[in-house]
Amino acid sequence: MLLKDLPADARPREKLLARGPAALSDAELLALLLRTGLPGKNALQMGQELLDNFGGVAGLLHTGPEALKCIKGLGPAKRAEIVAVLELARRALAEELKEKALFSTPQAVRDYLQLQLGNRPHEIFAVLFLNSQNRLIALEELFRGTLTQTSVYPREVVIRALALNAASVVLAHNHPSGAAEPSRADEMLTHTLKTALALVDVRVLDHFVVTASQSVSMAERGLL
Repeated sequence: MLLKDLPADARPREKLLARGPAALSDAELLALLLRTGLPGKNALQMGQELLDNFGGVAGLLHTGPEALKCIKGLGPAKRAEIVAVLELARRALAEELKEKALFSTPQAVRDYLQLQLGNRPHEIFAVLFLNSQNRLIALEELFRGTLTQTSVYPREVVIRALALNAASVVLAHNHPSGAAEPSRADEMLTHTLKTALALVDVRVLDHFVVTASQSVSMAERGLL
């Protein structure tokens, strides 16, 4: 069935204009981006195929134009549009964190980290560098490891903190296994970094362990 053959109140564009974007499913929002489908497959079905292939919206957020080539009917223009919209979503969250004190919007911090790290296939150790008002200066991915471990060098974290004139940091890394519980090794690393950064008067405010579906704050667990 073509989208134009659906009842008016079921068509994504009309539904959005009448009820607002929150009323649309993820597939319907993607259908608006795609606009057209293929013979035998409308834009709504293509949107659902994208979600199924990449593990939902979170998976799409870490998908580049090359990976999108596996979806039949996505030409260069449509691939570029999708990637551009997903990049805007990441940048919007980053801007929000730069304009406000980081922990005035704790859910935004979690969302941002999940967008950046949650679906990576290998372990990434990242640091959010903050100014004296606890606003984001930059998020930097400093170390990349295997599926099970990563090597983190405290000296490199200290050097970047000094270069960016950071007053404090939030540490973060992902668990590709999908289990967000901090390990004993995570605790030991946190305390090592906390001690090293304290020598240059930079505070460690938190360490988040992130997966595609959740994030755990070590500060909230009393592990800091």
